[in-house]
Amino acid sequence: MMKVWLIAISLLLSGCGDSALRALNSGDVILAFGDSLTAGKGVTTEYAYPAVLSELTGFKVINAGISGETTEEGLQRLPAVLNAENPALLILFEGGNDILRNHDLNKTKANLDQMIGMAKRRNIQVALVGVPRKQLFSNTAELYKELAEKHGLPIESKVVASLLRKPAMKSDGVHFNVKGYRELAKAIAAMLTEAGAIK
Repeated sequence: MMKVWLIAISLLLSGCGDSALRALNSGDVILAFGDSLTAGKGVTTEYAYPAVLSELTGFKVINAGISGETTEEGLQRLPAVLNAENPALLILFEGGNDILRNHDLNKTKANLDQMIGMAKRRNIQVALVGVPRKQLFSNTAELYKELAEKHGLPIESKVVASLLRKPAMKSDGVHFNVKGYRELAKAIAAMLTEAGAIK
């Protein structure tokens, strides 16, 4: 029933990329790497998106989110996390703090590019979650789509911007509540299903 739901929801969501991923094997680990939206600020850990994604997919999902982290800091942190967790798949969802703090987005893109390359050199698959620009009703920053195209990665490019426009899904101005994180997890599960990582 869960597989049927994931396939159905993936067909309804248009924000997902169509790049293929290898199917995950039983026992494979997914690493959710990012900032406060990965850590689950605004809710307790069991309601953060990695925990919900694990519930939806049946795979172990490591929550490697750190509130306030920039891509420069994430780039420094990622090698040790990859060594410790040895994931089969990395969900890279970072850059929001760069955008909020008006960092040079060319540098943000370069940092994310290096993170993707680091994972790929270790034969770790990568999926992206895009973050919107710091503008009212903004869509995902183009740098995420450019990186997805460059590296042939699946990307969830609509859900974060959509949720940020819905006060009922948020715990504050930039973080989600229980409902919001569940919708985020559903969208990421659908992306992974569509891309072939989850059967």
